[in-house]
Amino acid sequence: MYPPPHHQETDIQKMIAVIKQFPLGMLVSAKYEKPFVTHIPIIYNDTTGKLVAHIDKFNPQIATLKDGAEVTVVFKGPDCYISPSIYTTTQLSTWNYIIVHVTGTITLINDPNKAKETMIAMTNFLEQPEQAYRLEKENPRMEAAVKYIQAFDIEITNWEGKFKLSQDKNAQDQENAKQQLIKESRDGDAGFILDMY
Repeated sequence: MYPPPHHQETDIQKMIAVIKQFPLGMLVSAKYEKPFVTHIPIIYNDTTGKLVAHIDKFNPQIATLKDGAEVTVVFKGPDCYISPSIYTTTQLSTWNYIIVHVTGTITLINDPNKAKETMIAMTNFLEQPEQAYRLEKENPRMEAAVKYIQAFDIEITNWEGKFKLSQDKNAQDQENAKQQLIKESRDGDAGFILDMY
């Protein structure tokens, strides 16, 4: 697996944390060697250990999403350019990032009530922590929308953490790179980034 071993993360709990903090996943599948990619919110179900999502039925990628089909989902965490100017040693410029690749198999959720439950679970997760909005099962808009989505879950078969965080540099340069990543990231992600080190 690329990148090199010192940039690989094997702690599944850290990878789950990335999925929860950055749930907009890149769903990748293929049919007849043609790749399909869709960016959709995908949540991790703590109870089942599966990923759960839904996709528009008019999306051409739907043709690749059959029961048992293998897919990969990419979750992109914080990233930033690292200038050689921040290091205490002579280095070249680089890019640091936190990315998770999850491979798994699809199970379609065709029951409308179960599909609604996935929509409610996703809304509840994405509304955290304030829960300013709650999607109710009887919501008439959801009743109409459920006809146009395909819900599914993904049973995870492989995890790949790609955490390129200047691990091959000395302690001070690693710290400088960490502070640069925090500086360039979204407000509120500092604690998350610190947990990833």
